[in-house]
Amino acid sequence: MVSPARHVKLFKNGRNQAVRIPREFELPGEDAIMHKEGDRLIIEPHPPRTLLALLATLKPIEEDFPPIPDLPPEPFEL
Repeated sequence: MVSPARHVKLFKNGRNQAVRIPREFELPGEDAIMHKEGDRLIIEPHPPRTLLALLATLKPIEEDFPPIPDLPPEPFEL
């Protein structure tokens, strides 16, 4: 469902230009991604940061690791 367009005011916040986002357009979370497409300003929710997303950005390790001996556990008393 597409929300109807709404007129909003721009204002200055220090040296930055800002816009108050009406409640019906609120984004989840605390971060957003902003980019321009021609004259349009696009603001999208930032995807949640997960460990899997971080791991997907890492390059594979090309290093060979030495073998790890599989030693029996040391005895202990209960």
